[in-house]
Formats: sequence, structure tokens, C-alpha cells
Amino acid sequence: MSPGPEAVPYPRSGANDSHRWHRTGLIASAFLVLAAHALSAQGDAAPAATPALTAFARAKAETLLRDQLPCLGCHALGRDGGTLAPDLATVRQRRTPEYIARMVSDPQGTVAGTIMPHTPMPSEWRALVIRYLGGNAPSDGAGAGRVAGVAGSSREAALRPVSSSPADSNGAALYTRFCSGCHGAEGKGDGPNARSLPVPPARHASSEAMSARPDDSLYDTVAGGGAIMNRSPRMPAYGTTLSPPQIRALVRHIRTLCKCAGPAWSTDGKGPS
Repeated sequence: MSPGPEAVPYPRSGANDSHRWHRTGLIASAFLVLAAHALSAQGDAAPAATPALTAFARAKAETLLRDQLPCLGCHALGRDGGTLAPDLATVRQRRTPEYIARMVSDPQGTVAGTIMPHTPMPSEWRALVIRYLGGNAPSDGAGAGRVAGVAGSSREAALRPVSSSPADSNGAALYTRFCSGCHGAEGKGDGPNARSLPVPPARHASSEAMSARPDDSLYDTVAGGGAIMNRSPRMPAYGTTLSPPQIRALVRHIRTLCKCAGPAWSTDGKGPS
């Protein structure tokens, strides 16, 4: 009978175990090093770029700027718009995305004392306009409270007036600063920006025109803008930039320019308060 196969001895512990555990340790160490490098590279990588706007989104943003919002009352967009502020078509070449987002969302908090008003609008519109201009804004339609670099909520930004000091409620000074660029220093509708507007600005010095408008109507136009009064949307709203006493001071100054009062049915004879 031929001899059977030799018995294979069971590996003994000792040197073999030591080599096996050494190799296992080396593999684990190499894995940890590779994982650390991967995490470091991931942390150093630039954030994902915001997706480019579609042709439809760009067209919508341009329509909002031209027909719904007051931006082109002061700014130009190519060949359209005003002459009081920089051209929006090239703003991305001059400003950072963070600055653009902050300025659209909170002008007074970004540049103290700027004449650019905070413009109320749906959060989806604001995010779209910011992205169109080259700013950082969420692509999911979130509003100003989530815009990169803007501290606080959109409501906090909206309620920050230029100043609440009584000393800053001089109607003539406010008119020169915020209104004369379009309406003219004397309210004749001949400001330096008037020729750039598709609708001539109101002539506040006209007794005939202003005597037909109640003080409440003047107040609402200054506070809410032209669009809500069925007038030009390029007249901006100042209700979230100027305080109520400042807007009332502007109404009083307009009455001095026209040397007139509103319709008799609209007043108690005491004038705007």
C-alpha cells in the first residue's frame, strides 16, 4: 500500500503570527493616511460653481429689471436705463459676487448712507436678480436671509432706515438727496436723469398736478413706489429705507414746491403732519 500524504502541520503561533499582524497594521496605516489626504483635498477644493442661468431665467431677470423693478430708474443695463448709477451689465467685472449679493439685499447695511433704496420684492425674484448680476445666491429660490455674506434676516435688512434721527428729517435736504436726480432740484421734473426715463417724472412744482393728489397719495407713492400707484415702476419705493417721519417731511416739502394743498375732500385743513 502506498503511503498516504504527509500530514500538514498546523501553523504555530509566534513568528508567523507576528508577521501577519505586522502586515495588517501596515495596511491599516496606509488606509488611514490615504483617507486623511482625501479629506484634506476635499476641504481645500473650491466650492462647486453655481449653475449658469438658463436662457429662460436670463430673459426673466431682464424683464423684471426693465418692466417690474425700479433698478433701471437709476442704473443702466446696456443701452436702457438711467444715468445716476453704474451700469448693471458690467457690475460683475467690478464687484465681487458677495458684494453684489449684499448690495441687492441690504444697500444701507452694505454702504452706509447710499441713496440706493432697499427694494421689496419676492425672495425668488431677488435670488434670480442677484445670480443674473453675478452675485452669490442660492439656486433654489431662497431669499435675502440666506444670501451668502448677508447677516441677519431679510426682514431685519428691510427695516433698517437711513436714519431715525429727527435731525435727518429735513424735507428739503431729503428731497435734494433722494428725489432731485429725477424730479429736479425745484421739482420741475427736469433732473439730470429725467431724459433717461421712459415716463417723465412728476412735476412737483406744478400746482395744477399736485393739487389733484392727496397727501396720502404722495406718501404712498414715496413709500411704495410708482408701480403700486399705477405709475412708472422705475420710481423706487422708499418705505423700507426712509422712516415714516422722513416720508412725511418729503410730502410737506412737495407742498412747498407746488405752493398748493391737496383736494379739499382729502384734508382737514391742517396740512400734512
